Amino acid sequence: MIQCDILVIGAGVAGNSFAINMAEKRPDLKITMLTKSNRQESNTTYAQGGIAAVWDADIDNYEKHIADTLDAGDGLCDPEVVKIVVEEGPERVREIIEWGANFDKEADGDYRLGREGGHSENRILHYKDITGWEIQRALSEKVKTYDNIEVLEHFFAIDILTQHHMGRNVTRLTPGVECYGCYALNYDTKDIETILAKVTVMCTGGAGQVYKSTTNPVIATGDGIAMMYRAKGRIANMEFVQFHPTSLYSNNGENPSFLVSEAVRGFGAILRTSDGEEFMHKYDRRKSLAPRDIVARAIDKEMKMRGDDFVYLDCTHLDKDKFYDHFPNIHDKCMSQGIDPMKDFIPVVPACHYICGGILVDKMGATSIRNLYAAGECTCSGLHGANRLASNSLLEGLVFGQRVHLAVMNIIDNLEINNHIPDWNARGTTEPNEMVLITQSWRELKDIMSTYVGIVRTDVRLKRALDRLGLLWRETENLYVETTVSPQICELRNLITIAYLVTGAAKMRKESRGLHYNTDYPEHYGYLETTYQ
Repeated sequence: MIQCDILVIGAGVAGNSFAINMAEKRPDLKITMLTKSNRQESNTTYAQGGIAAVWDADIDNYEKHIADTLDAGDGLCDPEVVKIVVEEGPERVREIIEWGANFDKEADGDYRLGREGGHSENRILHYKDITGWEIQRALSEKVKTYDNIEVLEHFFAIDILTQHHMGRNVTRLTPGVECYGCYALNYDTKDIETILAKVTVMCTGGAGQVYKSTTNPVIATGDGIAMMYRAKGRIANMEFVQFHPTSLYSNNGENPSFLVSEAVRGFGAILRTSDGEEFMHKYDRRKSLAPRDIVARAIDKEMKMRGDDFVYLDCTHLDKDKFYDHFPNIHDKCMSQGIDPMKDFIPVVPACHYICGGILVDKMGATSIRNLYAAGECTCSGLHGANRLASNSLLEGLVFGQRVHLAVMNIIDNLEINNHIPDWNARGTTEPNEMVLITQSWRELKDIMSTYVGIVRTDVRLKRALDRLGLLWRETENLYVETTVSPQICELRNLITIAYLVTGAAKMRKESRGLHYNTDYPEHYGYLETTYQ
């Protein structure tokens, strides 16, 4: 049994920024962070483009950033949350710069600000085309300087602990559900550890691996959202799955798909069809710099109309030296595939990129379960609405990491650890001897979601997906109950839950809005939230 004052599940931008702020204010508290991989591996690491913040007061202001975010969110953002994140964001960025994060600068020392789809001004701070990697590096190094933060690598959180684990029947209507920590699989010992804490903070990132093509790392299996759902917590707006318009087309099934940052279009690249014609002017006045939902649907439509497997991104007219200076990794990746971005069009396709729904939280990151907070991509905070504005995700992680720490400061001294949670019971289970059952179910799941619950949806497709997901769920639950716990069965189980939540929410929404487009309901009707309570 492991005991701590605060348990943080996940070690990306949200988890790290929370832990740093908390450790700085309360060196007397023991903070334990779990990551199922190593400290550098997270969704944060894979963020290329940058972090959006109002930086240059001569050209930009909060009102513009707020308006851009609300416009991208297509009527479902919480305006107060948008205001909070936009106005607190620059201070949080200055904070991580003090902690050691680097961003590109101009020759005169000013920060070099990029522009991405949906933004009316240049406000994206970036480090080459590996901004997320640089932020993760700086935060991980900063965490190491605090003696009261312990990072447990290769620990897989299985379920959060509530009164259910003390024998009480907990339903979605049960009042006063509390979190006491989690059960976690120790990869090294293969033991299930009981980790008890006064407060738990969920920062587990996204769930892109539910689709065949995704820019998310293999660890993005929706663990936090699935745990919250099993614990009878509130989940909202899961139908809004963002597909990044431009991942590098590959016919070898590369996982994750290589992201060609939106900042490349902000730099001047143009989307073209297979015969070299521009097409975005037919869909939006902002052309290739329209919000992601519009661009992804436009690409999807052009590909289907023409029977093509990809569209092109044209960078051939751009300055070679400046392009390489801004996007060295994208340039080198293309060259490794026999594509010279300065001479050849880059073949691109949309790929699953971000989950805009998730664990429902308030303005301080509190969830519907007491003593459980959440921040980052695993949440539905009200910032993104029906479609996330580019480069607002890292900003959200920083702002809510800070706000959650303020909330926890107010309650931590009044809480005690619950020592009445029983250890994990594995009696009656056997070692899995047919891993093929898990791998095949994973393939089937990705096929179902990619075929029926993609960029464009219909009621018939959604019903077919739910029917097939029901069978997969029953098979997987039986396997989970009968066999010894493994990361593979847990991740499959979590992804099936994510698939059910996405598909079920999509079927409930009888309109098209933002990232959810159903050809049976092409118009807005004003349904404000699809929440599982």
